[in-house]
Amino acid sequence: MGAEHSPSLGHPPMPRGALSWMARNPVAANLLMIFFLLGGLLFALKTKQEVFPEFTTDRISISVAYPGASPAEVEQGIVLSIEDAVRGLDGVKEVTSSSNEGSASISVELLTGVDKGRALQDVKNAVDRIVVFPELAERPIVSLTEARRQVLTIVVHGDQDEHVLRDLAERTREELLQRDGITLVELGAARPLEVSIEVPQHRLREYGLTLDRIASIIRATSLELPGGAVRTSGGEILLRTQERRDFASEYEDIPIATSPDGTIVRLGDVATIREDFQDSEQESFYNGQPAIQVQVYRVGDETPQSVSDEVYAYIDEVSAALPEGIGLAVWNDQSEIYRDRINLLLKNAAMGLVLVLVALGLFVEPKLAFWVTLGIPTSVLGSFLLLPVTGASLNMISLFAFIVTLGIVVDDAIVVGESIYEKRERGLGVARAAVEGVRDIAGPVVFAVLTNIASFMPLFFVPGGIGNAFRQIPSITVTVFVISLVESLFILPAHLAHRGKDTLFWRILGVPNHYFERFLGWVTREMYGRSLPVLLRWRYALIAICTTILLLSIGMVGGGHVPVGFLPRIDADVVTVSARLPFGVPIERTRSVQDRLLASLDRVIEEHGGRRIVRGVYTQIGSAIAAPGGPHGGPSLGGGGGHILGLQVALVPSDEREVGGREFSDAWREATGPIA
Repeated sequence: MGAEHSPSLGHPPMPRGALSWMARNPVAANLLMIFFLLGGLLFALKTKQEVFPEFTTDRISISVAYPGASPAEVEQGIVLSIEDAVRGLDGVKEVTSSSNEGSASISVELLTGVDKGRALQDVKNAVDRIVVFPELAERPIVSLTEARRQVLTIVVHGDQDEHVLRDLAERTREELLQRDGITLVELGAARPLEVSIEVPQHRLREYGLTLDRIASIIRATSLELPGGAVRTSGGEILLRTQERRDFASEYEDIPIATSPDGTIVRLGDVATIREDFQDSEQESFYNGQPAIQVQVYRVGDETPQSVSDEVYAYIDEVSAALPEGIGLAVWNDQSEIYRDRINLLLKNAAMGLVLVLVALGLFVEPKLAFWVTLGIPTSVLGSFLLLPVTGASLNMISLFAFIVTLGIVVDDAIVVGESIYEKRERGLGVARAAVEGVRDIAGPVVFAVLTNIASFMPLFFVPGGIGNAFRQIPSITVTVFVISLVESLFILPAHLAHRGKDTLFWRILGVPNHYFERFLGWVTREMYGRSLPVLLRWRYALIAICTTILLLSIGMVGGGHVPVGFLPRIDADVVTVSARLPFGVPIERTRSVQDRLLASLDRVIEEHGGRRIVRGVYTQIGSAIAAPGGPHGGPSLGGGGGHILGLQVALVPSDEREVGGREFSDAWREATGPIA
């Protein structure tokens, strides 16, 4: 070391500065690396996990129920009036609507940057001013559109009465809500309950009542109203009257009159109160058995995996106690998608580390290859320290961004390592080679990383709801690039500044590098060296050939010979069918189409391996079924009627079957044929 620092021996003094200091102080470099690895790991465990990133939509939804009305009546009586009222409001970009049997749905898209709270109030005021709604139309519901984060669906199924399935679904919902880690659970694909109250005419005359009077009493006694707050020394106590009634038994004790002898007459004394399902064309089946959905959502810091694990634990606990003939099945588990993407990231990371290590080991000495490769996990884990600043989370899109960075993040470390290696080849000591190598290349490396960062920066400025999702990509890539720059300039040189012991282990690992260097030298001299003068002499022909290849490549894409898509085609484990028959057809016609689809499905299943390739079949009449894996998660789409049909087939994982999801879907379509 003295020779490297002594000017009297012909060497200039060791350069000073932060880069030089870190290269000569391995303890500081190792502490920084450990901080990135352990600190990043701790932050990674606490980072919010979700299937798709949360984002607020710039839309306001308006829904109006109009029982018994046809789509044409809904459009004339409701939709056109609302569209005219809200289309000219400030901040409104576009208005789209859907007229369904018995309901209307209007979506108001807002301009980017508009105050959503103020826009919501403006839309509410505009709708409230409409006085031409049909008499039977219910009060419009106006709200900001929110993306629901559904994790999975529990299907309660069995050859039992609808009331039995509904009661079990309600009990399942209540018990899930009592478990830690589950906050939001709702029923789906179930006919709504309604309470009917019938009062004979002689009872009305006996007590001097009218139906309007009884309706007013029921309306007044079935409310939840805030009662203000009471300030005490222990804090503020909120007061609220909870008189909401949902079941028939809760209406029986409502006082409606007083008899001549002073006895209170209650509703149950004069009326017949029944609780039953609304008369709607809604049917759901799982593997041929009647079914009801229990939809489980993720809220706040809950992760898809934790919610899924909690649900599976609950099913294991209650399965033995279920009534005979009833089962609970998990459907559309979104955590499986998240888990598969995590496994893909880990698999790619492991393969990337091995390939980088092997490739570098052939071109440079094994120790240099090892330390350069270590920069990949250091950069990836270290980036989690900066994620809270960006607001990014672990989701499908951010995991994709991590996969993208694996092939880029090692570039700057390779450049720095190669520069240091070249200094060693020129005879400099390991410490001076590390310092001078990193100082010579620091500027170009910084600008190279800044170029990578700049290429992703435009994604920060994509407008609208989709922009909120795309911001996950630069949030990840920029943080990884920043940490990789720090690692290559301040940590890697310190590791390469000390030669260490030349053990037998490292000498054996260096044998492939020795022979590969000899082979590379022969290629450089004999092949590249001899062909270069010829290529330069025929440079115009070479340029023409390269230009031709470029034009052919562009033509292949423009001509459709190379498929182009926003997202890659990935083999699916779930096949979804949605059918919409002409409005007004009897439900028997919809059932016949469903039977035809199921019959063709059975034939396709038998042709491609039998029932072992199918996990389950879910069918639904009354509303369509959304394809799984989307950001909104829900299994059912809005708008319904007996003319709408949906089927969904869940296949076993692709490694357990010979037929692909797309091939299965095409075979099913061909077996079904056109539906007239």
